[in-house]
Amino acid sequence: MNKLKGNISGVQSSDNISIINVDVNGDEFSSIVLEGKKGPSNYKIDDNVTILFKETEVGLAKELTGLISLRNRFKGVIKRIDKGPILARVIMTYRGNTIESIISSRSVTHMKLKEKEEVEWLVKTNEVTLMKNPA
Repeated sequence: MNKLKGNISGVQSSDNISIINVDVNGDEFSSIVLEGKKGPSNYKIDDNVTILFKETEVGLAKELTGLISLRNRFKGVIKRIDKGPILARVIMTYRGNTIESIISSRSVTHMKLKEKEEVEWLVKTNEVTLMKNPA
């Protein structure tokens, strides 16, 4: 599981769904949170949180141009690639943190991914989970 710490920087609510923005070292992540009709009572601006997302939900891109609906899009540098016959684990550094992505080995080959290469990693907003950190 990928984990990053940050602070809530914005909350937009409608009915029982909210988009929560989290500042992680100057980058803004988005998470969709389902709540009761009163809105996100558990999450307030400046709350310290951990964002979590599975390795299988992290997509990779090279030379990505144009518009895209994924809001969580950041640059990282490939540290290591553990390539198996079907799946590969791509381990990246991102702002001093480790981010892992599990993609097909075919994608690693097709994209010609290699260590020390800069790539973009992406996660859909609805795949990011929030956990409040103890005060």
